[in-house]
Amino acid sequence: MTAEDDVRHVLLSLLRGFYWFDEGLQNYLQARGWPVVTRPQSMVMANLVLGVQRPSDIARNMGVSRQAIHATINQMVELGIVELVDDPKNGRVKLIAPTKMGETMRVDAQASMILMGEELGRRLGKPNFLKAAHLLAEDWGPPMTFEAEGVKTPKS
Repeated sequence: MTAEDDVRHVLLSLLRGFYWFDEGLQNYLQARGWPVVTRPQSMVMANLVLGVQRPSDIARNMGVSRQAIHATINQMVELGIVELVDDPKNGRVKLIAPTKMGETMRVDAQASMILMGEELGRRLGKPNFLKAAHLLAEDWGPPMTFEAEGVKTPKS
């Protein structure tokens, strides 16, 4: 295996890990009696947990259009998971916030994360799991950008 293969393997493994996590989260929430949510809805909730409340910022983080994120948010409003509230800094802007049901759902989602983390520790070995967790928690710096020639430049 070449160094190039190693890099691809790591990046694809991160993606596979994300899917493993999201499916486990969905399974846990369904077992607790919560409504089924789509992966985009799950990603909106993840952004909320990270403190991102502006739909335009969430759309940018997810790499989708503002129209697509508003459609997802509207579905979540209909499910009673989130609500749109006025931005106290700008009355023309709406923020998303979890409803009481959404907040309770978030607490269950956090419980699932603990359970999945404990299980990964058992499966991978606790020292390996903790080492990976610490490495991935490091500041990765700004996302890379590329010029037409393929030369990487730091993103400002």
